[in-house]
Amino acid sequence: MSKLAGKVCVVTGATRGIGKGIAVQLAQNGAKVYITGRTLDPLPGSAVGGSLRETAREIEARGGVCIPVQCDHAKDNEVERLFEQVKTENDNRLDILVNNAYSGVNAVLNNMGVKFWDSPPSVWDDINHVGLRNHYICSVYAARMMVPQRSGLIVNISSGGGLKYMFNSAYGIGKEGCDRMAADCGFELRKHNVAFVSLWPGFVGTETVLFQLNDAVKKDPENKKTQQAYENFKLGETPEFSGQCIANLAVDKDVMKYNGKIVFTAELGRKYRLHDVEGHEPSDFTQVKFLLKLSGYKALATLVPGFIRIPKWVFCLVGNKFY
Repeated sequence: MSKLAGKVCVVTGATRGIGKGIAVQLAQNGAKVYITGRTLDPLPGSAVGGSLRETAREIEARGGVCIPVQCDHAKDNEVERLFEQVKTENDNRLDILVNNAYSGVNAVLNNMGVKFWDSPPSVWDDINHVGLRNHYICSVYAARMMVPQRSGLIVNISSGGGLKYMFNSAYGIGKEGCDRMAADCGFELRKHNVAFVSLWPGFVGTETVLFQLNDAVKKDPENKKTQQAYENFKLGETPEFSGQCIANLAVDKDVMKYNGKIVFTAELGRKYRLHDVEGHEPSDFTQVKFLLKLSGYKALATLVPGFIRIPKWVFCLVGNKFY
């Protein structure tokens, strides 16, 4: 029997990228998956593609059950309607919510390194209205179903931008907000046996990222930083690896020990002995060997055993806010 048989899931922002990969894996493992996004049908002329119907077709081709729901997560009434549909169609049941919807990619890319006072105030909403505020609202509706059934898992897709400055101020604030949401909401959910975690994938080769980086390499082939970034993402995690991690975490009897915490996909991959597609390697930011390779010391990295890792308290020091 599939490990997620009988489970009901919602994955927001699942038209492409990590959201699509997660939805595919949850459905492949037996869950009934509701996927959301603004794009129902493929947009003509789109460079990276992606639509709810395309995701649904892939899920169904693998034998999974998928319900595409067109939803603009910037509109509260559409979000409320989504969860009312899930509640009505599943007798008040919801087992997994993955908060992945994000509409700030262009705002991030167009304001990389731009000081917050030199950016239009609208950048905040472009990045964090859907990428932070909406996560909270979706979690509210999900918790209202999960708390009475005394089970459930909520996952915020986040990143290291919540630990140290990355891209621009609005991005980092939003990611730390996602992490803090898991911590504080998880604190309130603990006694109800509902887990809330913040998941940090590594370098993920999504359609959008690979297209943009490849385009940047073509425009400036002498830029070694861009070339290295392209290689990191091209050979990094596939979008489905995060889905494998969440599928296993959801059925882990000890899932509550992760409640309120930040969890790395590489760490879950080791724990559950997961394997990504051949040729792709999860980004283990705690592994000294990986960090050396990332820093350009490839020869030295070959001499360091893979089991040598940096303690997590070091990451706490990196993000320390106290004087």
